Amino acid sequence: MSPPSAPATTSQSPPGVSTGLAVLLAVACGVAVANVYYAQPLLDQIGRDLEVGPAGLGLVTTVTQVGYLLGLILIVPLGDLMNRRVLIVAQCAFAAAALVAVAVSPGSPMLFVASGIVGVASVVVQVVVAYAAVLTSPETRGRIVGIVTSGVVIGILLARTVSGLLADPFGWRSVYVVSALLMLAVALVVARKLPPEITTKSPISYHRLITSVFTLTARERVFRVRSLITLFMFGGFGALWGSMALPLTAAPLNLSTTEVGLFGLVGAAGAVGAARAGTLADRGLAQWVTGVSLVLFLASWALIAWLPTSLILLIVGIVVIDLAGQAIHVTNQHVIVEIDPNSSSRLIGSYMVYYSIGTGGGAIAATIAYSAWGWTAVCILGAGLSAAALLIWGADRFSATDSSIVNEPTLTAGACRP
Repeated sequence: MSPPSAPATTSQSPPGVSTGLAVLLAVACGVAVANVYYAQPLLDQIGRDLEVGPAGLGLVTTVTQVGYLLGLILIVPLGDLMNRRVLIVAQCAFAAAALVAVAVSPGSPMLFVASGIVGVASVVVQVVVAYAAVLTSPETRGRIVGIVTSGVVIGILLARTVSGLLADPFGWRSVYVVSALLMLAVALVVARKLPPEITTKSPISYHRLITSVFTLTARERVFRVRSLITLFMFGGFGALWGSMALPLTAAPLNLSTTEVGLFGLVGAAGAVGAARAGTLADRGLAQWVTGVSLVLFLASWALIAWLPTSLILLIVGIVVIDLAGQAIHVTNQHVIVEIDPNSSSRLIGSYMVYYSIGTGGGAIAATIAYSAWGWTAVCILGAGLSAAALLIWGADRFSATDSSIVNEPTLTAGACRP
């Protein structure tokens, strides 16, 4: 670990984020992140309307996810250079314009370009999380980040449900029109309601900001461990949600798109309760929360594996995996922001690169496994990825018995700076 450089300073203590403001930020995050996932239940309608074949339709979700990944690297770290409040409002307005472009697309070229821009703009979610983290005192940071992040997970899970419900009676374009209006409303509300930041921005070049994912991984043990846990854990998460529709829509269940989308409501129920994880992290129980949640995450696959025999056990498994996954995600963000709260944008943006790769890679691997060997193979894959995350945490805890690691003094403001 290289010696820390001089930390960014603050003119006064963080003013804190009230529960009401945290809920507002959670709603903003849910509305924004849903834009990345609306297309998944709509591909059939889009294909018929724009005369795009199955191979081309796969590009809709691919370019959106690639845009999101690029946004994590190129846009989110800007929060450490410029006013996050201004950045949030600008991204919301930009997302609204991109959504309108998707809605009026006359053919696949415009659809693909606009979908990629939607992905880039949707990383406003991570700027919001960083904004909440830096404005909150250390004593309540976990609870506030937990509330805000709950909005992210609920938005992801409900996007498919809302998309199906709107598209069935009004067509796929209506989904993007409604979403554009919601993003404009979010832009107007946050412009009025968000308090200004009081942190002093650190003088660091943009190039060093966007390469933070590499320097943080190389230099920061805590960041590296938590990001690898996220990579494998969300690989398992992506394996479930990226392939679950395949057995649900096949015989003997033969569920409709709308019915499959309703399973997002089940996952959201589990995510809501996980906001408690942030409060426990504030009390110094981050490692305990992580260990228990990883065990539950792994165990949930024993229930999920009963698909298609028992939908009841599947539902219980979804609640458990979403509850545990949300708890781990909140705790991870709490722990890495503690490295240097004033660098929260680059920390969270870099951490989310691992999240994005894990989720996308898990979904792709699961669809391949299902096509070749069926649902049992998907469950073995998901359980294996979950076990890898648990092993990484366990190995880190074992090595941390060395007091020189446990009490390592470099986890202070500025230590993460490249």
